[in-house]
This record gives sequence, C-alpha cells and structure tokens, in this order.
Amino acid sequence: MKKSLQNVYSPCDGFVKNVLVTPSAYVYEWETLFVIETNEKKEVEVSIGISGHITSVEISQGQNVTQNMVLTTLKDDLEITGSD
Repeated sequence: MKKSLQNVYSPCDGFVKNVLVTPSAYVYEWETLFVIETNEKKEVEVSIGISGHITSVEISQGQNVTQNMVLTTLKDDLEITGSD
C-alpha cells in the first residue's frame, strides 16, 4: 500500500497553547492536534482531514508560531473513512 507524508501548517500567528500529539501517535480525521492562541486572544484548534501516524512534531507548547509554519508531519494511511 502506498504511503504519503503530509505537513500540517499553522493557520495563524500566535503561540502554541496545547500540543495534543506525539511522534508515532495515530490520529483520526479532524482530530484536534494543536490549540493555538492567536495574537487577538482567540483559540484556534488545528486539525487535518486525513488519518495516519505522526512522524514528527516540529513545535512545542508555549512556542510562538507564524502562519504557514510546519507544526507536524503525518504519514497518511490512505484509509477512506467518514459518515453520512
């Protein structure tokens, strides 16, 4: 079965309030991976529409991030899931 690496990017500027994943962890589609507090004090939950294993976590809790910064890399398991 073919595997694909996917980067997860920060959607905004701010700081990382929570890191909810670790390397080698399995994550499901739309599972919250990180919580970022924006410069405007709004919380943004970061998720991705694929499932698979985390291969690396590039940031840590309390770290400042910028929009489009790589937060983590995920190996897509290419499983099609979902519900009606």
